[in-house]
Amino acid sequence: MYKSTIKPTLDFLAALIGLLLLSPIFLLVMIALAIANSGKPFFFQRRPGKGERIFTIVKFKTMNDKKDAQGRLLPDAQRLTAVGRFVRKTSLDEIPQLLNVLKGDMSFVGPRPLLPEYLSLYNEIQRKRHHVKPGITGWAQVNGRNAISWEQKFDYDVWYVKNQSLAVDLKILFLTAKKVLVSEGISQEGQATAEAFKGNK
Repeated sequence: MYKSTIKPTLDFLAALIGLLLLSPIFLLVMIALAIANSGKPFFFQRRPGKGERIFTIVKFKTMNDKKDAQGRLLPDAQRLTAVGRFVRKTSLDEIPQLLNVLKGDMSFVGPRPLLPEYLSLYNEIQRKRHHVKPGITGWAQVNGRNAISWEQKFDYDVWYVKNQSLAVDLKILFLTAKKVLVSEGISQEGQATAEAFKGNK
């Protein structure tokens, strides 16, 4: 009953209340990023959700679109703006995903939604991460976030799918708040965020 009824209801109510309470911060960050990113404060990208159904995720845009002489985007570290670095460090870039939770595409807690091109790279066990809705935060995020390997992330994701409960979700939300306060695991060593997943070796 928790997974099918209680959790979706709590997600909707919490997302609605969260958007109302955070609306002043939402507007300030939107204006600051619009200035830093030439009028583009939001980042939209297609991601696979529950059952591998594709939806459009929305986040605050922390990197600009600057390109090199050949027209290719510069590396992430060079495109991460000062404002974007602060927004990412404080996890404010996740606030717009409350809209995804309201729509029912996401939950507060679940495996993070990754790129569609990764779908063909998962093994059968890793694919189980799509048996539940993706989340704004998850078991992998409170156990290392971007500072751990892809294999570790997927192990944590599958563990969550098997052990999902109200107690586990509350623990993850508590640990997430703690992680945000100390800004742990935001990036992998030597990376602005995290390196791309290239499949299982």
